[in-house]
Amino acid sequence: MGKRLTAEERAELDRAALSRARGGASVFNEAMAVAEFVARGIPEADIRPRENVLTFNAWRALGRYVRKGEHGVKLTVWVPVVEDDPRGGEPTVTGKRAVSAVVFHESQTEAREAVRS
Repeated sequence: MGKRLTAEERAELDRAALSRARGGASVFNEAMAVAEFVARGIPEADIRPRENVLTFNAWRALGRYVRKGEHGVKLTVWVPVVEDDPRGGEPTVTGKRAVSAVVFHESQTEAREAVRS
């Protein structure tokens, strides 16, 4: 079984997720997310990808939790493939690969304090 993350390691991963969510979305993914959330009854004016449409971990980095039972929008994103230098130098990006990411609208989340109450 894998190593359990410390709170500091988990927080760092969440901050990295927030950085990726705010900086790397494609126009196609933004349009798809808007269309999906509009179909779920959220007004288009209230949907701002990279601001209030983020991944589960990005919401955690902002001190929010996705409510149990909420369903996000699944998107395909491209992430870099990084290979370590066998001689101990800097890792290099050798390409990209497609992975799935699920995003949630802010209305599907609650502030951390509200969850603990």
